[in-house]
Order: sequence, then C-alpha cells, then structure tokens
Amino acid sequence: MRGATIAAFVALAPLLPAAAVAVGTVEVDAALPYVCTLPSGPQRATVRITAAFPERASVGEEIRPADVTTTVELPAAAVAGLTTPRAAAVRAETRLAVGVAQHEQRAETTWSGTAQPVAVPAEGPLVLATSGDVPSLTTGAEGELVLTAGALAVDLAPSAADGAATTPPSLSVACAPAPDAEGRTVLARVPVGAGASGGTPSAPPPSTPPPSDTAPSSPAPSLPTDRPVPPPSAPGATRGTSAVPKTPGAGPRPEGRGLAPAEEETPGTPAPRPDAPPCITEKPTPMSLSAYITGYSNVRKLNGANVIPVSCTLIEQGLPEIEFREDGIHLITKSVARFSYEGRAQTPPFRATFLTFGFTPTTATLVLEQTGPMTVDSDVLLIFPDNLSETYVRAPLVLRVLDAQVNGTPLDVGPDCRTEKPLTSPEPDPVKYPGDHLVLLGKGQLINGTDAEGYVLTGGGPLTGTVTIPPFKDCGAGGEDLDRLLTAAISGPDNYVKQIQGQTCSVGVEVPPPDQCTEDRQPLVVPKPER
Repeated sequence: MRGATIAAFVALAPLLPAAAVAVGTVEVDAALPYVCTLPSGPQRATVRITAAFPERASVGEEIRPADVTTTVELPAAAVAGLTTPRAAAVRAETRLAVGVAQHEQRAETTWSGTAQPVAVPAEGPLVLATSGDVPSLTTGAEGELVLTAGALAVDLAPSAADGAATTPPSLSVACAPAPDAEGRTVLARVPVGAGASGGTPSAPPPSTPPPSDTAPSSPAPSLPTDRPVPPPSAPGATRGTSAVPKTPGAGPRPEGRGLAPAEEETPGTPAPRPDAPPCITEKPTPMSLSAYITGYSNVRKLNGANVIPVSCTLIEQGLPEIEFREDGIHLITKSVARFSYEGRAQTPPFRATFLTFGFTPTTATLVLEQTGPMTVDSDVLLIFPDNLSETYVRAPLVLRVLDAQVNGTPLDVGPDCRTEKPLTSPEPDPVKYPGDHLVLLGKGQLINGTDAEGYVLTGGGPLTGTVTIPPFKDCGAGGEDLDRLLTAAISGPDNYVKQIQGQTCSVGVEVPPPDQCTEDRQPLVVPKPER
C-alpha cells in the first residue's frame, strides 16, 4: 500500500450556474490533534492537512485537487524511540484515510504522500511533510458531499549518515484523531449541483491543538505494523493472500498436451517455490507490481487445449478514481501491463501437440508476442459489507510459430510465421476500445474482513474469455507456402481461454512483503494452470 494505495480528496460545485461566475479555488488548511502509537507508547501529535481545489464543479465533471500535503509533527519525546542511535535522517510515507459521504452513500479511501529524507533533530519535534498526486473524483448526483479526515499511517525509513539503512530498516506508526478532535475532523462540506444547500466549499476553522508532549490516558486504535501492505485495487482487497475461487469453475477441455502443472506438495513439508522465468522490474516506481500468469487456451478446430506457460507480467497500477453513480459508489482503477521475457514483451516459448485434422500428430513451438499496450481496468462497486469487482484485461497479442514437426518430420515454417493480426475477442465497449485484442474478464467479491473470492488485481485469481485465432501469414521456406495449411488447421473463432494470475509483488515499496516477493523482488507466488 505504501506509495501505491487508493487516494482521494474531493471538492465539488456550489449553487452558482457554471456560466455566471469564473471557477476559482478554495484552500484547505486544517491542523488537527492526533494520537500516534509509538514504540515508547501513545504520544500526541499534530497533523496538518492542506490542499487547493476547485470551488465548484458540475455533476459528472472530473475534479482533481492540487498542492496536497500532509504534515506530521511528532513531539521531541517520540523522536528517540523512532530511530536507532545510528540514524541521521529519516524518510517518510503517509497514508491518510479520508471519508467521503454524499446522502446515504459512504466510502473510505486512502490519501498517500511521500517525502525526501529529513535530518533527525538533536532536540525538539520531528516535522515530516509529505505530498503526492491525488486522483480525481466524479459524482453523478446532486447534494452535499462531506470529506472527513480519519486514521493515519506513517511509514518511516531511517538511514545512517553514510546513507546505509539502519536496523530495523523501517518502522510503521499508527495514528488516529485524538478524542478532543471529535467534531473537528471535517475537511470540507461541498454543495454539488443546483439542488444542494449551502454556499461555496468550506474548510474547518483554524484550531490550536493541545500540547503534543502529553499522552492521553488510553492508547489510540492500533493499525497493523508488522509489514507493509500491498497496494489494493479496492478497499477490502485481500492483503498478501492469493484470491483464487473457492469452487472450481468450468475450464477448457483436458485434451491436448503442454507444460504439466507442478507436482503436488507433500503434507507437512514446506513447499519450495516452483521454477519460474525471471520477473525483474528494472526501474520500479511506487505503483509498480509484478505477477506470474498461466493457464489454458482451447484450440477448437483441434478439439484440444494447450497450456500457456508461466509468464512474467509487469504492472503499473494507476491512481483510483471515485465515481458516484445511480447504483452506488464505484472505484475505478486503470493500469497498464506488459509481458516480460528476456527483455521482450512476450511469453516464454511453449510446445503444443495436437492431432491435426484428427489423425496427424503435430508439435509446434509457439510464443505470444505483445504488439501494443496491455490495459487492466478494474471497477469495484462498493456495497457494504460486500464489494463487487470486475476487471477487464485487454492485450494485443500475435501468435507466432517458431518451428513445427508433422508426424516427427520437421516442417520449416520460416522465421516470420505468425497470425496476420492480433487475436481478437468480443469487445463490450468497441467505441472506447477499438482495434484487435484479446479480452479477459475477472470477477471478484471482496467481503470486508475476509479473503477475496474470484479475481482481484493484487490478489490474483481466474480470468476468462473467448478468442478468435486469425489466419496465418509468412509461413514457409524455400518457396513453400504453409499459410493455408496452418490457417485451415488452427484459425477460427470461439476458443475458450482461462488464465490464472498469482498474487502480485509490491515491487516499489521499500521493504517488499515477504509473503509476496522473493528477496530479489520477484513474485513469490507461482500459480498453477486450471482447466
């Protein structure tokens, strides 16, 4: 979650018509008393939240705030307990929970920020100011929209004077609004549309928090601090747990041969990580994820299915956006991804064996090459206590034939044998997503406080769809044209595909979770194909 979580800060329209007054900005500057759970015990702190956002917007208009900062002032009594004796500087990342409410609809998002390292003071308080891009929010209804500051998590990474990490290398601090902050945590009350009451968006009045060097009689609510949390694609997403279906679904036919699934684990013994191709993110960002994917694809004409090998997928998760619709609150996240194999955007080569035309054994080495951006669009409908998720993966993939054997005799297909265009699937939104591409759909249910069921981007799970294999071109060597032979044997519509994605690895966090990532920041979970 650190640096890659859901973040939202909202400002919407006053009652004035759009054409009557030029759009201005409203600045929020709120200093709030918080209580932070530190190794030495609970300590009071001051949290200052500032932002600039439009003073109004029309219903359905995208709102994107600017100059958003979260400043945490920790008292001098807390500084000694936060760092080791060798610590000379500390770098901070913050996650502020922001409640968003309109009428009876409510959601809670996380507003993230990062900061450059600051020197640890010899005496006095430690001031940590973080900032970050804030995603937009769209509402399709009129009415007052209320934003409220909630729990705050502060991740600290101390370093020695020479820049080396200290031991322990990181520390997470959980903070919550102090008891005397009740009634003061509202950041803004925003009228949306002509039917809403009130005037321009308002910020809370300035306040002077109580002294930060005295602790309350009872500790603040504690958040998990044992490890960083992976960036979820939605609130309630499974944390560090592979979200596979609890009941098996229908899969491709079992005919055909390919890479065999890993052998069953011996009860009572630790399961080693199965072999998998390298999956390294060269220049990770705070939004970088990686995952392995594998599965089966039918070839209907050959009455069989072939395994798609374990393949590395590198994902750049987008910033989520909130949309208020008639059926509820939607959390929209748009990400991009690419296959990665030996520096190329493709799967590893894989072998397929079928009975061509029902009687001739044919074996080929194939590869799926990515010819354009792969998009991952997640839509989560927030319905308490359950959240329903739909994720569409769209990928332009060309099927390339590297070599082939017919009844044991090599068949020279040449160096450029491939489908004449990318594989195609039925597209539910062809105007928005034109062109030829594979479409896979993952559906999930995120039950608050429990593991996700089905597919969730960060937890993984099954993705299914159907694909048309186009005709082949440039197949053959020495003047022999094999295009029509391969097209007649393989090409055609309605080929069912079922892919299984494993748990993602949060590559961009400072200390990747050990149940997600290997020591060298590769995905720990290697999924098995399911029919």
